[in-house]
Amino acid sequence: MIDMTEMFKVFEQQRGDAIVIPGRGNRQWQAISRLPHRDVPLGDPAMGGHASFALGLALALPSQKVVLFDSEGDLLMSMGVLATIAEHQPKNLYHFLLDNECYATTGGQPVPNASNVAYEKIALGAGYSAAHAFTGLESFAVNLGRILNESGPVFVAMKIVREIENRPMGQRPPRLTRSREQVIGDLRKELGIGS
Repeated sequence: MIDMTEMFKVFEQQRGDAIVIPGRGNRQWQAISRLPHRDVPLGDPAMGGHASFALGLALALPSQKVVLFDSEGDLLMSMGVLATIAEHQPKNLYHFLLDNECYATTGGQPVPNASNVAYEKIALGAGYSAAHAFTGLESFAVNLGRILNESGPVFVAMKIVREIENRPMGQRPPRLTRSREQVIGDLRKELGIGS
């Protein structure tokens, strides 16, 4: 199992100027990102919405590398998005799956058949250009540079240590440090896109 914070530290070293959608890893990512103006934290969209958003962003900005950190709970809510992404073949989309085998933000309920689902094989079967799976940080770190140079869509499944949140939503620290308008404004400014 991979510690998410340590994985993010490894990723940040090889990120380049990629646009990052941190998904459910947003809280940990905010403390590590050196380019927060190129991060697109969505907060909590309807479960299953991260991958669709990432696809739209990748298609709208084909010259920009777009990296999504998704969760298996999110992906299971909208598994058909894999086929949709594969149909469009965005060469700039890197879809990382943080698989902790539970619904961590709602109390740690187990994900069905969690230890047996091979998400990377499902992504390949849907038509992704490449897919990888990691259970250890060292192997991930050694291969990350090569993966980020592959032509997308690329899928990377990672088994992540569980970090379960049991406090009521109103008692948790806020997921977002910037408003939606600030995130969009920062990204437009960074990309030189008018309002």
